[in-house]
Amino acid sequence: MFADGLFIGFAVLAVLGAVGLVLFRHPMNGAMSFVVTLISLAGLYALLSAKLIFALQLIVYAGAIMSLIVFIIMFLNIQPGDLPQEETKLFYVLGGGIVVLPIGLFLAKIVKSLPEHSTEILGNNFGGVKEVGLLLFRDWLIPFEIVSILLLVSLVGAVILAGKRGTTK
Repeated sequence: MFADGLFIGFAVLAVLGAVGLVLFRHPMNGAMSFVVTLISLAGLYALLSAKLIFALQLIVYAGAIMSLIVFIIMFLNIQPGDLPQEETKLFYVLGGGIVVLPIGLFLAKIVKSLPEHSTEILGNNFGGVKEVGLLLFRDWLIPFEIVSILLLVSLVGAVILAGKRGTTK
């Protein structure tokens, strides 16, 4: 019962973060909304007892990728006059609610200390290192390599475009 409440809380946070990513005009507010979405997805993985995927979601996506996105936003050199002023209060209200909800749910989980639920449907090793490795490098090797090449090409393109933008001044 309580796991259902956690699921609903994380799902709502993920959807609100995605909506904020699309609606906010300021890139930094959109990036922070994206962080909320990524952390909510990590919470959903934790509910599934997928420990490795949970850790990878937090470390790789919410940590490393978001650091890269924030660096790119800073690289754009957005001036204070370019920023919309009206969304700041809305962002703080939504951000406060987004922070308070998962903390409250986790505190309620600790207080109740529910027993572990069964993993019969998912299997005992769901989300483990061996299972993720086999899926990633055996069943999904070609799509994995295509995505890595796509990311490399987009990085090179961004560097080329940034270099052309800097030399035309």
